[in-house]
Amino acid sequence: MKTKSKEKKPSKIAENLRKFRAQKKLSKSKLVTATGLDYHTIAKIENGRTPDPRVHTMVKIALALEKSVEELVN
Repeated sequence: MKTKSKEKKPSKIAENLRKFRAQKKLSKSKLVTATGLDYHTIAKIENGRTPDPRVHTMVKIALALEKSVEELVN
């Protein structure tokens, strides 16, 4: 019996982070510098492995991307 693998759809936060980072032409490394967050923290959010990041993390990312937290999550 073959089981279907459930491919997880990236969270809206992950999609928006990638989109806004690309619009600002920021590498993950530059976003790390701008936010003071760890590279792996940003990578996990962007890859959907952290689908519900902490509010203070989202505030730092939003400020660096010149977006609101609401824009990142919706």
